[in-house]
Parts: sequence; structure tokens; C-alpha cells
Amino acid sequence: MGSSIGANIKRLREQRGWSQARLAREVCRAAGVQGEPVGRQEVSRWETGKRTPREWLPFLAAALGVSIDVLRTPLVPAEPPMPSLADFLPEDDPLSPLEGRTGRRIGMGTVGDLQQRVHGLRLADDVLAGGDLIRPALRDLRRAVNLYRENTHSSEVGRQLLRQIGELAQIAGWIASDAGQHAEAERIYRLGISAARQAEDSTLAGNIAGSLAYQFSNTGREAEGVTLAHVALNDAGADAPPKARALYLDRVAWAHTKAGGIEHGQQAIRALGEAGQALSEDGEGIESPAYLYWVDAGELRVMESRVYTELHRPLRAVPLLRDVLSEYDATHTREMALYLSWLAVALADGGEPEESAAVAERVITLGSDTPSERVAERVRVILGRLQDYADVPEVAALLAEHQAA
Repeated sequence: MGSSIGANIKRLREQRGWSQARLAREVCRAAGVQGEPVGRQEVSRWETGKRTPREWLPFLAAALGVSIDVLRTPLVPAEPPMPSLADFLPEDDPLSPLEGRTGRRIGMGTVGDLQQRVHGLRLADDVLAGGDLIRPALRDLRRAVNLYRENTHSSEVGRQLLRQIGELAQIAGWIASDAGQHAEAERIYRLGISAARQAEDSTLAGNIAGSLAYQFSNTGREAEGVTLAHVALNDAGADAPPKARALYLDRVAWAHTKAGGIEHGQQAIRALGEAGQALSEDGEGIESPAYLYWVDAGELRVMESRVYTELHRPLRAVPLLRDVLSEYDATHTREMALYLSWLAVALADGGEPEESAAVAERVITLGSDTPSERVAERVRVILGRLQDYADVPEVAALLAEHQAA
């Protein structure tokens, strides 16, 4: 019977859009108790069947607005539910506070200090590659998690710390992925999703999930990329801030592009159009989070050009890429190399091997000083694509010089 109760608790909680932490607070409110004798971990144990609510059952029913009998009634098997972000959380809880914590009491000042550190790391990622930043990023993430687990704080400070851990996990996961440490990046992303959900920040959770979906799409896990990109979009809901929704749709477009095939290509182009529409609504209502400062019309043009390159439509891709590159900040070396790599492939697809080789040489030159696995992989893609033009002198010279790459 415990497993039936757990399944019902989870189902009713998710129907209300509540996190486990929110349900814990509602149960305590229904019981009329002070403090938090029931926490998120206890709700998790109930839902997984590891523990039975027993004396808390009447208050659970009251909080969820149902009778005790409804909680006890086994669910009738139904169609498999759509995945949700809950399916992508870590198996254990790496964010659970340590018992008998002896650390200091921390407040919003500590949250502000962590927020500044996260923002600084994000700005550093604009101009440095993953190989340069992986060590400080992982060090900062470990410190932030320990800060949350080892010290005492109010519920609100705890939520704000979790939000900053989520933001830090997103950028640290991105950096780890850029350094080629994909398994580590996945663990970090899943930690971040957990932190964001515990902080009840669905926008942040969607951003982190979209980043993991992007990694899946680029590392041979295309079907998982499509699923998770849609989960990030659906879980955030229609009320997500415009920039966030545009970014989720960008990830959906890329996931379908990498999945391949005519139908996926059509869905990718449709998602690009929806992303543009979402971004056009920015400033009309809900304010977008500050960490999405980089999401703008230019970024959408970049994704559009990449999608058309992957779909082998160079007449659409080349003009878009030239337009983007003409305005791009040359100090962002990694991104410049990546965008040029798409141009090189699109030019090859368009039957311009000489110009493609010239652009490829620029990519290789930029990449030689950029410790980024993303750039290294793009160099391999370009050289592979130019094999079809190995009899063209400019291409032959490039391949002879850089074949080892």
C-alpha cells in the first residue's frame, strides 16, 4: 500500500505544479506546526515508498485537497506519462544538508557574494575556453554546495543559495562540456536541475535541462536530446519569460536538426520561427532573468544559420553566417572559431571549396590557441567535409598540412 500512497502523493503534487519542498510546507501548515518538521527529503521518501506517512497522512490529504481514501487507492495503469524534469534528477540527493551541521549562520550577504562569483564566471566564459576555466568552475561549484550543506540558514536564504547553485551548475556544466568532459558535465547539469527545482525556479531548471539536451544532441545521443529539449520547454510552461522560451525553442530546433530526416528538419524550422516570435515579446510583460543577457536576435540568427548548414541548405546558411560574423566581437575567440566553422561547411556544400579552405584555415588558427573540445571537433568535421574536394589545390594543401587534426 505504501507504494500506492507514494505514487498518489507524487501525482497529486505534480498536478498542482508543486515542488516537494512546497508540499512539505503545505503539510506543516495543514498540521498547524511551527518550523519545518517535514522537509523535502521526507516527501521524497514518501513518494518513493521508502517511508509511509502514517501520522502525517491526514495532513497530506488536507494539503492536497483530497480524502485519505484517495491517497490509499491504487492507481489504475494508464498510458506511459510524458517525461518530466523529475526523470532527469540525480538518483541520490547531493544537496541534502548534513546532519548535525556545525557551520555558521549565513544570510543574504553570502548569497550576494556567490551571485557575483557566478556572474564573473559567466563573463569569463565569453572570452575563455573550457580548458582554461574547468578547474576554477569545479572548485566554485564544490564550495557553493558545501556552503549550502554545511551551514545553517533560513528557508528563503536556502532557496536563494539553491538558485545560485543552479546557475553555477549551468555554466560549470557548459564549461566541462566545452573541455570535452561530457560525463562530468552531465553530472553537473543533473545537480543543477535538482537545485533549481528545489528552489522552485522552473525557468532556471529549463535553462539547465536545455544545456544538457544540447550536449546530448552533439554527442551521439540525438533521441535523448529531442526528448529532453521538449521536456525543458513543456515543464517551463507558456508563462516562461520570452528570452527563456526563445532559448528553449532554439534547443528544440537544434535537437531536431541533429536527429536528422525530413520530418525532424521541418520541426526544427518550425521551432526557429516560434523562437523568433517568443523573442519579439521580450519587454512586453515578464522580465527575463539577467543570466540570459546573451540571448538576442543575433544569437537566433546564429542558430538559424547552423540549422540550415546541417540541413545542407547553403543558400540560406551562408548569407546568415556572413551577416552574423560581420558584427561579431573578435575577442570572443571560441565563438568566432565555431561560427566560422559552420561557414566553412556551408561554403563546401555550396560548391565553393577554395573559399571554404581559406575559412577553415582561420578556424584552425583560432583553434590552436583555444583549449575547446567543441572547436577541435568542428575542425575534424571541416577536414572531413573537404575530403570531397581533395583534388582542389587549395584544399589539398590544407589537408596535407593539417591531416593529423
